[in-house]
Amino acid sequence: MKHLTPYLMFNGDCEEAVNFYKECFDGELGYMGRYGDSPMEVPQAQQAKIMHVEFKFWGGSIMASDHMDCAGYTTKSGDSNIHLSLGFDSIEKMHKTFDLLKRDGTVTMKLQEQFWGDTFGMLTDKFGIKWMFSCNGCKMD
Repeated sequence: MKHLTPYLMFNGDCEEAVNFYKECFDGELGYMGRYGDSPMEVPQAQQAKIMHVEFKFWGGSIMASDHMDCAGYTTKSGDSNIHLSLGFDSIEKMHKTFDLLKRDGTVTMKLQEQFWGDTFGMLTDKFGIKWMFSCNGCKMD
């Protein structure tokens, strides 16, 4: 089976982020490994940081880790052009998820009915991750 899995990189707050997403999406965390658990030489300040975690929700998953300052192979940039798009079949579930994810974040486009027939909106969460919300054929209350 082939699939695409987004991999998110955080600047030291990965554990906080995935626990936040767990609440927002009613998901579950799979394996969570820390840099200090690996055989790599890791600075003391980064040993408790997340080397890899899988967050499972809605039949799929997102993987994530913390950027490690001393490694050139991990990166975290605030200038990403990637957005994670969420599709809904319930306007109520879309509103609930939007309201949870926008806490301490920034709404870049409020949820509203669009000319193409969907209700659509966008936000950047408190961790800098950009989200798009779409509910095909859903009408605002």
